[in-house]
Amino acid sequence: MKKQYAVTLVLASLVIIALAAVAGSGSSVSDLPAPPAIGTVIDDFKLPDFDGKEHSLNSLKGAKGTVVIFIATKCPVSNAYNDRMEKLAEDYKAKGVNVVGINSNNTEPSAEVKSHAAEKHLTFTILKDDGNKIADRLGANHTPEAYVIDTGGKLVYHGRIDNAQNPANITSSDLREALDEILAGKPIQKTTSVAFGCSIKRVS
Repeated sequence: MKKQYAVTLVLASLVIIALAAVAGSGSSVSDLPAPPAIGTVIDDFKLPDFDGKEHSLNSLKGAKGTVVIFIATKCPVSNAYNDRMEKLAEDYKAKGVNVVGINSNNTEPSAEVKSHAAEKHLTFTILKDDGNKIADRLGANHTPEAYVIDTGGKLVYHGRIDNAQNPANITSSDLREALDEILAGKPIQKTTSVAFGCSIKRVS
């Protein structure tokens, strides 16, 4: 009887801890915003970079399209993609597609975002989304999480960069495939995929 009581207490404690964790994050699964549907026009917005200089999305757009990626400084998954994101930016800039990073984590201040970019050799523009307003607008929940916007401002792809954190295990380069199809004037075969990584640390 005592053993059963002890087990019950342990289970109750675990439930309380789990609920506290959700409460501490400032959101629950049902509270997380939904992303816009594919084909939705993404309205222009303005955010500062890590030096405080404000940029509009329209000012950063590429002639052939734009990739917006939500990233982080501390997330091991996002950090595993640093080289791939930088290579993506380099490869497609010459083709008219610009990559824009957004950091929406309230736990990662601008100074940290700046030092992280320098340390990891990230040369594409990174914006700071204080208050996670743009993350909420786009329904971004993970780092990394990618959005492709065409020249008409429409969302044409949303999801993961590829299917594996370990580059050796990649079998589907979803983001690159979407960009290549856009540049070839072809319809995108896979417009959505499931992003994975760390949760965005939203304000409470």
